[in-house]
Amino acid sequence: MFALYACAPAQVHQRPAHKSSVVRPAAPVAKTVIPAPVTASIKAPALVSVMPVIDQPALVLDNAPHIALLLPLQSESFGVAANSVQQGFMAAASLDPQSLPVRVYSNFAENNSVAAVYREALANGARAVVGPLTRNGVKALAEVNNFPVPTLSLNILEMPPAHNLYFFGMAIDAEARQVAQLARQQGLQQAIVISANESLARRLQFAFEEQWIASGGSIVREIDFNGDPAVFADLVATPDNMVFFATSVEKTQQIHPFLPKELAAYATSQIFVGNDQKLINYELDGIHFIDMPWLLQPEQPAMLAYPRANPPLSTDNERLYALGL
Repeated sequence: MFALYACAPAQVHQRPAHKSSVVRPAAPVAKTVIPAPVTASIKAPALVSVMPVIDQPALVLDNAPHIALLLPLQSESFGVAANSVQQGFMAAASLDPQSLPVRVYSNFAENNSVAAVYREALANGARAVVGPLTRNGVKALAEVNNFPVPTLSLNILEMPPAHNLYFFGMAIDAEARQVAQLARQQGLQQAIVISANESLARRLQFAFEEQWIASGGSIVREIDFNGDPAVFADLVATPDNMVFFATSVEKTQQIHPFLPKELAAYATSQIFVGNDQKLINYELDGIHFIDMPWLLQPEQPAMLAYPRANPPLSTDNERLYALGL
């Protein structure tokens, strides 16, 4: 597979020369420069154990200034994801012992009691608030409409934020839009969109198509994959067309071998499951995708400045760890 930066448009590499290579992008470059192919395996920095303190108010005196971290650590559905974000946040906080202490607020339901916990944090002396994590939690918090301290939510809503409220997150819809922009910048005009009857696939399809059309491209075909590869039999590659995978990594694995090898292919980060998954990466070789430098270029100085989780996390949870940083 080939990786494009999520934050900088760039051309992609050519197919690697041997099966076991894991391709990583070169350093970010200007739009008109093609980065040189690199086929060496990515080396991760040394692991550093991080032992965050959870919900121990005794470490932060009542009404003492602190940073409040609102995460659903006790949630059955979101606890694992919240823990990964917390690890990253505490890892970054540990690098600056002069900063305000961090107090974690975790005993709440993101959809109905987050506003009460937010007010509790303010009453306890919070000078800044980070969280909540889920879209429902951020929506519930946004209804407060009064944010006396800087408040950084860890998800994104399609609405203007109130004063002192900031949206920050990993919206995969935004990845689909950025893929559309990158493909258009590389001169492609016509898109074939492959989707599936799944909610995430639909979101990615609509986000990509909206941006693609707004950028002057045309949609020549939409294909819903239901398991029958015969629907791809008549696809042909031309110099100005491309295919966008709105599908999961599993479905993309099924589809990719049936497409013309010359057909430019693009996807979001959901097709990248880690550099250790060499067989999957080989099967998806040639697909352009975007992902965060934390995963693709861990040897860069900006990435080396922060400790890694120990034990290592799954690829999805590494993204959440990086969100916490």
